[in-house]
Amino acid sequence: MPSSPNISDDDVIDLGALLSVLWRKKLWILASIVACALIGAVYAFAIATPKYRATSVILLDSSGEQLLDLGAVLPSLGTDSEAINTEVEVLKSRRLLERVVTAAKLTEDPEFNATLVPPGLKTRLRNVLTGSERDRPTQDQQTTLAINAMLERMSVRNVPNTYVLQVTVETEAAEKSALLADTIAEQYILYQMDVKFEATRDASEWLTTRVADLKLELEQAEARVSEFSANSEVVSIETVQALERQLKELRERLQTMRTSLQSETARLDALNAAKTASAGQKAEVAGDPRLATLYHETGEGAAFDARFNQLVMQASTQVQRTEAQVQSLETSIAMREADIARQSDELIQLQQLTREAEASRLLYEYFLSRLKETSAQEGIQQADSRILSNAVLPDGPSEPRKSLILAMSIILGAMIGAALALLWEMRQHGYRQASDLEAETGLSVMGQIPLLPSNNRREGLEYLADKPASAAAEAVRNLRTSVMLSGLDKTPQIIMLSSSLPGEGKTTVSFALAQNFVGLGKKVLLIEGDIRRRVFSQYLDVKDAKGIMAVLAGEISLEEAVMHDPVMKADILISEPSNVNAADILSSERFADFLETARKAYDMVIIDTPPVLVVPDARVVAQHADTVLFTVHWDKTTKTQVRDALRMFETVGVSVTGLVLNQIDPKGMKHYGYGDSYGAYGSYGAKYYTN
Repeated sequence: MPSSPNISDDDVIDLGALLSVLWRKKLWILASIVACALIGAVYAFAIATPKYRATSVILLDSSGEQLLDLGAVLPSLGTDSEAINTEVEVLKSRRLLERVVTAAKLTEDPEFNATLVPPGLKTRLRNVLTGSERDRPTQDQQTTLAINAMLERMSVRNVPNTYVLQVTVETEAAEKSALLADTIAEQYILYQMDVKFEATRDASEWLTTRVADLKLELEQAEARVSEFSANSEVVSIETVQALERQLKELRERLQTMRTSLQSETARLDALNAAKTASAGQKAEVAGDPRLATLYHETGEGAAFDARFNQLVMQASTQVQRTEAQVQSLETSIAMREADIARQSDELIQLQQLTREAEASRLLYEYFLSRLKETSAQEGIQQADSRILSNAVLPDGPSEPRKSLILAMSIILGAMIGAALALLWEMRQHGYRQASDLEAETGLSVMGQIPLLPSNNRREGLEYLADKPASAAAEAVRNLRTSVMLSGLDKTPQIIMLSSSLPGEGKTTVSFALAQNFVGLGKKVLLIEGDIRRRVFSQYLDVKDAKGIMAVLAGEISLEEAVMHDPVMKADILISEPSNVNAADILSSERFADFLETARKAYDMVIIDTPPVLVVPDARVVAQHADTVLFTVHWDKTTKTQVRDALRMFETVGVSVTGLVLNQIDPKGMKHYGYGDSYGAYGSYGAKYYTN
């Protein structure tokens, strides 16, 4: 069984998160809906031109019945879907619409002839700049414009499973829409009749020409029959049959004569052979009674011989006579056969000519009949359609559909608002939850500090001092506890704070952390390590005081340089202007010796350093610190900035101890759906905090 594919968390759409984003930006979405609805309302009620729709109904006549059932030249209208769709296209054809334009005089209507509309400001300005005006369109061009406009304003549909066509026209006037819908239907009916009339007229003209040609062919065919009959001896087929009967009789007679000739020739040969025989044999061969009598009376004698010779002579004469008759019959038969063959050929030719003449006659009579039918149909043509229902004046405009426009505007506004909200969310690359920050960096978030309710930095410190039971003060204590527990064997003594870029609140966290450590009875030194910006003066009321640069230069001691703030109750070492590069100073052995001195003199040393992505100072100081805290501005510091800053520490072999998610907006946390206050369980803090 194949295993199901692994689906990463990044591939899963978090529907809850999407809905949360939309809910947070509900005001954006609402504003977008209101704006789009207002725009839609202005368009629907003030800008859009009202359009009125009217429909004329046409019934296609599928019966094909005519006033005169004469076998119409043109077939009736078909009833299949192809024929109906063809009629739909005919209704939308430019040829038909040209008739409508002419009948309704649409070239004189500005709605259908844009050239009649006065030129607008843009057109007039273009004419002034170019110094010329466009030529007025010709009549054909205006007709084309009107046809194009008509095509845009009309539609034709076939009611399913019927022979009914609906012609709909939509214009700026109710009366005009109804008039044009009816005009299209009327012109369609007239167009059908005109097409049939033209087709019938063309067919009549063609049939007239064809009938004349066929008549000439018939006359020529009949003339050939008459001429052939006059020049031949053939009377009819009966004559040929009579000749064939005569031929048969002659052949029978010839056969009889040939049989007689054979017997007569045999008798003559026998008589000639008996000349040398005895008288008895002669009498026997001759078979003549008289010769037999002579033989019995006198025997062979002169009379016997004379009679025998007479018989031989008679037999020879008979053979000659029969041969002549046979020859005569053979000649007669040959003549009869020649006559029959000749007359048969002539008869066949006559029959062929007769059939050709008959075919020409039939074709001529058919086309003559069609010509008469076509001529009878001219002027009484019927259309294959009729108007089933004339267009009715619409009660109100069909466009703009105000309710639909408003609904679509609201939907569009919601979509635009949602898209803007999601786009805005996609463009936010900051961190809103400690879990996201930990998952991205692999480091622990040691503290989550809320945004202090103050107008300036000094007021923020005073707020923490005045309200030690507030949620912000408790967040600082949580950070302090995490820092103290971060060491394996002992509590870190030198703590360094930095950030990616300026303005992420690391200095305020430094002051708050120092103030909180003092609350534990610790001796704390807060050092302004950001020598370039020197922002401690915004927290303290101090001007032109000696600071860390003077201590490192040996001008004064650490004890002389530090100042003690009544609110902070911690020792503070500020920085002062210097021409020496800060990174060089912090990299010197004097700075390392200074930190060793501070380590011995104080329980906790907190160093506020510059942003790591701006200058290298923080990386230099981090090599001397026990704990390195990296401050991340809630929902502001981007993932790329955090990733690049941590990589900067890695390049010098320094590992960041932990992260501080700073300046958390409690309202923003609730707004983003992460709780009523900072942290995932901030909603339970009301029982423990006094803000």
